Amino acid sequence: MEYLLLVVIQLAGLVLIPFGLPGTWLQVLGLVGYGWLTGFRTVGAVPIVVVCALALAAELIEFWLGGRFALRYGGSRRAAWGAVLGGIAGAVVGVPVPVIGSVVGAFIGSFAGAAAFELTRSRELSPALRVGWGALLGRLAAVAVKSGIGAGIAAIALFAAFR
Repeated sequence: MEYLLLVVIQLAGLVLIPFGLPGTWLQVLGLVGYGWLTGFRTVGAVPIVVVCALALAAELIEFWLGGRFALRYGGSRRAAWGAVLGGIAGAVVGVPVPVIGSVVGAFIGSFAGAAAFELTRSRELSPALRVGWGALLGRLAAVAVKSGIGAGIAAIALFAAFR
């Protein structure tokens, strides 16, 4: 029964990641909870530390990629920060819209934040839109990478619990 609950939590965490919600941390909590429910007989400290490190790395990479792509598309550091802050703000604002609101909000927010912050520096629309596009692509890459790390966390958690 506990293993089935762990499987469900791992899948739920994977579903939450694209929505900008803390799916990787839910996966970590699921593994810790499984360990606690089973008296830590099969899950020791090593898998828990590894999945914690992966979840932290996923968060850092997620924030870094949006800004990095904005820079790659010609933006300033200001635009990179705009992409990060816009993505967070967009995800928060989009939450009331059922199912896809936070995802769409994060993508739009990254684009708008990078473009707006770049406009305060250059005052030219075309380069600012290009930077915004880069930030949007960065957000897309971040979701893909974080989902991949989430799949790795699920594999480690399920393998550690199964043995």
